[in-house]
Amino acid sequence: ACSFQENSSTYHPLIILRPPPGHSFILESTKWPPARRIRVALECPCSREQLLGHTCFLHASGGQLPTDQEWYLMDTLCTGSYLDAKKVTRWVQTLVLSAWLLLPQSCHCQLTALPCGKSCSFRLSGASGLHCSIEMSLAVQRGCSGACLSLE
Repeated sequence: ACSFQENSSTYHPLIILRPPPGHSFILESTKWPPARRIRVALECPCSREQLLGHTCFLHASGGQLPTDQEWYLMDTLCTGSYLDAKKVTRWVQTLVLSAWLLLPQSCHCQLTALPCGKSCSFRLSGASGLHCSIEMSLAVQRGCSGACLSLE
């Protein structure tokens, strides 16, 4: 979605997050207080690994978590076994700002991350006085249905 005014426009892209390889997102609901949490669970890839004659990383390590980049990412995005919307938002903002600096347009426009809670907000300002707001909604896909669950 987007909206336009005289010297500014606002864009509202939906960003769908995928779990790291070997993981899945599982929606958990609690009855009281009403809440939805997204658990990040390990998936056992044994059937695929057995075809190659290997034991999966989960069973080979006796259920212990390996220490590599994927686990660093899990620690960055989760609190315990659950996605933490604030951590995910901070991570996405940092990623977007770092990527922006690599684009040629960064010499002509300034991208600023705005304070936020559970959504990513940016302001793009040009030398001509035009402004653009970007409000990214973060979501995870629920199964194969194509339905999405917002982190907000």
